[in-house]
Amino acid sequence: MSNPTVKSAPAPERIDLWRADSARLGQLTIDPASRRVAHDDGREEFLEPRVMQVLVALMRAEGRIVSREELLNTCWPNVLVGEDALNRVIGRLRRLAGDVGAGAFKIETITKVGYRLTALGAEQAPPAARDVARAPSICVLPFTNMSDDPQQEYFSDGVTEDIITDLSKVSSLFVVARTTAFAYRGKTFDVAKVAGDLGVTHVLEGSVRNADGRVRITAQLIDGATGGHVWAERYDRELRDIFALQAEISEAIADALALRLLPEERLAIEQRDTSDVEAYSLFLMARRYYDNGRNGDRRALEAIERLCLQAVETDPGYARAWTLLGAAQTWLQFHFGSPKDGGVAAIDRALALDEGSADAHAFKARHLSNQHRYDAAFAHIEIALALNPQSWAANSEAALLYYKLHRFEQAARYWSKAATLPDSSSGDPGMLLSTYSALGDQDGIRRAAEMAVARAEQALTNSYVNGAAMGCAVGGYAALGQADKARNMIRRALLIDPDNLRMRFNFACGTIAFLKDAETALDLLEPVFARMTASWLEHVRVDPDLNPVRDAPRFKAMLADAEFRLEGQPRRCTGKRPG
Repeated sequence: MSNPTVKSAPAPERIDLWRADSARLGQLTIDPASRRVAHDDGREEFLEPRVMQVLVALMRAEGRIVSREELLNTCWPNVLVGEDALNRVIGRLRRLAGDVGAGAFKIETITKVGYRLTALGAEQAPPAARDVARAPSICVLPFTNMSDDPQQEYFSDGVTEDIITDLSKVSSLFVVARTTAFAYRGKTFDVAKVAGDLGVTHVLEGSVRNADGRVRITAQLIDGATGGHVWAERYDRELRDIFALQAEISEAIADALALRLLPEERLAIEQRDTSDVEAYSLFLMARRYYDNGRNGDRRALEAIERLCLQAVETDPGYARAWTLLGAAQTWLQFHFGSPKDGGVAAIDRALALDEGSADAHAFKARHLSNQHRYDAAFAHIEIALALNPQSWAANSEAALLYYKLHRFEQAARYWSKAATLPDSSSGDPGMLLSTYSALGDQDGIRRAAEMAVARAEQALTNSYVNGAAMGCAVGGYAALGQADKARNMIRRALLIDPDNLRMRFNFACGTIAFLKDAETALDLLEPVFARMTASWLEHVRVDPDLNPVRDAPRFKAMLADAEFRLEGQPRRCTGKRPG
């Protein structure tokens, strides 16, 4: 039989979602402009831009085969991406196609040629859609640290995270993200309730013991409906075998769930970006400080930097360690002015080692935007979002780029996504609040304020000293009309942590925007201007929260002093994308 060929078609044009008409696809209504997919049973979901673009391109083909090259040209025009970017998008569309009850379409892979979408009526739905009660889904609960040393918890956490990452590469399996799963750490729970609360069919739990050069892992897969064990195993290996062991566990789980791994999925699971256990352990230790570090905690950032420097010295080819090092140095430079290159070299090294790192592309975009190279920054953001639409770094950096350019509607969209991702930062609701305030969106302000307050109050139950949480809470309270709560928190926080400049800055923004108290805000800002970095000053120039006080003589004087101290005024951002 001859190989299938692609029928002739007009020259491909870029897929612009805002121009594309809504369409029906089986039991689904597709609205490209809003990226909304509405199910006839009332459910709805929103696809990432690139996923929707590929879906539109395949729908427009009306049953003909669309080559990979055509999809790349129409959905990634003028952007160089790896093969796995399209593979991941197709995997996401197949999960949509296989959703129970959808009965909408199927996507065929035509080997060495491309893809073909075939629409299905309800009567044409594949047997799996009719006969299987639910598509497989899983929550991987944090593995218990059974080592004698409680500090080894970073290692058990790392094993858990890597298994979550591996299983996420299986296109036919939905995996609950890390932070949602880790909310159950240290709690007593009923597995069936966890499965019901999260809407998953299965739960994986286990333990890790790391001692004397050996690692022992136990794991058990539990049916969420019955509580029965589907699969269980105990592994006892040398520590140097940890990477192969993680892949073995992930593949065993896929087999237990009767999932067929595609060759590229099996290869992705088995690939590791380091084979050095010492470098891996150093990276896992550094990763523990990530959440505090990205919220501006200097000690956490410096710990990440030291640990990652040691990791990349141990294994110079460790891309993830270079990316985390670059992230820490990016934040160190913004908040504290060092190191001088702000992580540029580390991020460039990460990309040289792994062009498929969404996070590395996201931080590259930050550095390019700092140089006012906005078109190049947008190109890296597009790559990052295509590689991993669920990347917190990709979504938050996209939001920040739009925010700097005063394109607040787009910024709000990406902050909203970043704030709802399982690994979101505690500062995301505060940025979302600022963005909605700039738009004058009262409903958005209320939603963001409620989110900021809820997350801050939860964080403060575990730590009385949490500047990032307090900074968001003040803006939230003030936006919700709870002025006394906002002012009391400012007074308490300044007694506890008076030198926290980021917290002071956030207090000032909330005070200006919602308490309308310029003098208090300027009192808060004075020590910030005296010590802020050049990058921070650049942010001050575009922050809309400060607009009401920009003409105040005292603000102008503080700004001029900061510019003089930093030896020259950075080029102003115009709020428009060049070109």
